[in-house]
Amino acid sequence: LVMCTRNRAAFLDGCLQALIRLKADVPFELVLVDNGSTDNTAAILAEFASQQKMPVVLVSEPLPGVSQGRNAGIKAASGDVIAFTDDDCYPAENFLTAVLACFADKNLGYLGGRVLLFDPADLPITIQTLNRTLPLPPHEYMPPGLIHGANFSFRREVLDRIGGFDKHLGPGTPCMAAEDTDLVQRASVAGFAGLYSPGPVVHHHHRRQTAQDEQRILRAYAISRGAYFFKGLCSTSARRLFYWPVLRRFCGHLAY
Repeated sequence: LVMCTRNRAAFLDGCLQALIRLKADVPFELVLVDNGSTDNTAAILAEFASQQKMPVVLVSEPLPGVSQGRNAGIKAASGDVIAFTDDDCYPAENFLTAVLACFADKNLGYLGGRVLLFDPADLPITIQTLNRTLPLPPHEYMPPGLIHGANFSFRREVLDRIGGFDKHLGPGTPCMAAEDTDLVQRASVAGFAGLYSPGPVVHHHHRRQTAQDEQRILRAYAISRGAYFFKGLCSTSARRLFYWPVLRRFCGHLAY
């Protein structure tokens, strides 16, 4: 399980406590990536790692950007299945068990799960509450927002094939999101089947509670969707998948 963090020392305890409570039927490791923090994050992670019986791998990635951090985490991880969550999320105790249950299907290359709101006072945004299983065949268009980087997993062979995260997308870059959707889209284009399952659950404690918070995050998502669509239309292998989704969205804006 890879978790990246940057300058969130004051809020790390909740996430780390949730990681301690994780249970699985097979051995697992935590890979914690300090993504260029300038606060005391490194010391907190080091103290946490020293107190755990489970394997905890600490990684320092000074280059900012969650994609840079996750790629560093992938290199450090030793598992055949690599799951991801964020530093403002609390995985359910059975999170890893639910992930591995899905990957019992040998044809499954990647997986997304539910992202539920932790604090009822937070706005109901940046979550995924879909409560039914959704197969994702290969060579299909991946709509933004279906699978969230706070709760998705891949077989290592998939990540090795597609090359990991695009360092130009995601938090810490001018394109402030879409690194997760881009990754699953490239997995689909490469011929891997995926799945959305409500089984693996994380709770997102994003702390956005005002109209200004909502405007900022929705603007970031709009910019990132544009980057995702542009990249898809420029890709010779994915272009045909993007024509109609982009045209429908564009025509919808014209109609509005």
